[in-house]
Amino acid sequence: MKRRFGAIVIAVVAIALGSVGCASKHAKSTDDAMDQGAGTGSEFDDGSRGQETPVSTSTISDLETIYFDFDKSTITNDSAGLLRTNATIIKENAAWGQITIEGNTDERGSEEYNLALGERRAMAVKRYLVDLGVPDSRLRTVSFGEAKTAVPGHDESAWRYNRRTDFSN
Repeated sequence: MKRRFGAIVIAVVAIALGSVGCASKHAKSTDDAMDQGAGTGSEFDDGSRGQETPVSTSTISDLETIYFDFDKSTITNDSAGLLRTNATIIKENAAWGQITIEGNTDERGSEEYNLALGERRAMAVKRYLVDLGVPDSRLRTVSFGEAKTAVPGHDESAWRYNRRTDFSN
C-alpha cells in the first residue's frame, strides 16, 4: 500500500511539473510572437507593452506660475515660453479634468480694482492657452485680487511675486 501511495504521489508531481513546463513553453511562444509585433497593435520606443497611452508623471504643481508687470495683464515674452510648456503639459494630462487659472495682484489698488485686474490676468492666460490648443472647456478662471499673497511684504521685492496667475484643480 505504501508503494502504491508513493507511486501515485510521484505520478501527480510529474503531471504537475509537466503542466508547468507546457505553460512555460506556451508563455515563451506568446512572448516571441509579441517580440515580433504580433498581437500588440502598437510599438513603444521604451519597450513597454499593453499600454495604449503613455502615463504622465506630471502633476498640476509642475505648471509654471505666470508673472505680470505692475498694473498689467499682458503676457510677456518670458511668460509666452512658460505658457507653451504649460499648454503641452495640460494637453498631455486630460485626466486632470478642469484646471483653474487663479489671477492675483499685489496689495496696491482698491479691492474692487484688484479683483478686476486679477480676472483680466486669468483671462489673458486662458486665451493664450486656448490659442495653443488647450480646450476651453478644461479651463476656468477665478480672481483672488490681493487676497492670496504669495510673498508677504510691502515693497517691490514682495509685490513682484504677488502679481501672478497660479494653476489648481
